[in-house]
Amino acid sequence: MSEPTVSAVREILESHPDPETGRKMGPMGQVIDVAIEDSLIRYTVGVTTYALPIVDEVTDALDAKLTAAFPGHRVEANVVTHHRPPARIGQLGLRAKSVILVGSGKGGVGKSTVAASIAVMLGKLGSRVGLMDADVYGPSVPHLLGLQGRPSVDADKKIEPILLDGEMPVMSMGFLVEPDQAVIWRGPMLHGSVQQFLRDTRWGELDYLIIDMPPGTGDIALTLSQSVPIAGAVVVCTPQEVALLDAVKAISMFRKVNIPIAGMVENMSGFLCPDNGKTYDIFGRGGAREKAETLGVSFLGGLPIDIRLRVAGDEGRLHTVIRDDAQAAAPVEKVAKALVRHLAARAASQGTAPTLPTL
Repeated sequence: MSEPTVSAVREILESHPDPETGRKMGPMGQVIDVAIEDSLIRYTVGVTTYALPIVDEVTDALDAKLTAAFPGHRVEANVVTHHRPPARIGQLGLRAKSVILVGSGKGGVGKSTVAASIAVMLGKLGSRVGLMDADVYGPSVPHLLGLQGRPSVDADKKIEPILLDGEMPVMSMGFLVEPDQAVIWRGPMLHGSVQQFLRDTRWGELDYLIIDMPPGTGDIALTLSQSVPIAGAVVVCTPQEVALLDAVKAISMFRKVNIPIAGMVENMSGFLCPDNGKTYDIFGRGGAREKAETLGVSFLGGLPIDIRLRVAGDEGRLHTVIRDDAQAAAPVEKVAKALVRHLAARAASQGTAPTLPTL
């Protein structure tokens, strides 16, 4: 049995890829401390808020490497926050590490609920998140989250977004028009509004900007692809074949405008009965997983019809249930972690060079 040394342990830790960038943790300054006491190996590593949703998986992987290298020794991990500000991306001055689109091929599949839920969950897991409602014709994010008010403009002519619980910035056309008023715009006006939301909103420094897309395959996806680098698109569908057909069209659209597919989410994946705890496949089950395999994209998970989340969305309390009800939020947490895991795996495979902030 080989005996561990501080330098040997440090070498293993330093060679592990940082989940955010794919670069080795050592040169990134993320291995903070190593100590060995008898049969116990203690180490401290820094993980960015971007990767905090999967921090347990990071330490599990490090622990496995150490126990494999030094059998018979116990391992104790300690994690601290590694501060790494985002760089400006695109030409609009946005500071975000990953911009994620949430889209669907058709309406009525719960896309906005999924987008808002993912954003809230990523924030709950420790990341810095913003939520932009790009569904100009049917903005529903404000209602789902119980947000009201009209964004103000500061002295620098920046739009102050509405903050969810004083933390997460949210921007939506729903804040700018009355609830009973329709937005009747042609393409150029849509293009201008989306760019203004990205360019002029004071988003701050974000790990993730989640963008709720309008349903279908309209031109907002093209506008976004030309405005800012997109880390990935999440395609939401239900298990029904008609929804899957439209989801395939959405994936085709994203690919045509060179937006990578982060994965598919099967919403309404069974009905969770509150009376007996059983799940009933009202719309079928597993169709999105099979389609994802056929198309060669990741399957991020299924979200059942949960009365608690449905009622909370109608009452503007979606975020409180996701944050406070662990059972109801569990499927959302799996999807959010799968998304971050997918991005981390892609970064590791590409060995992405670290980005530096633009001064």
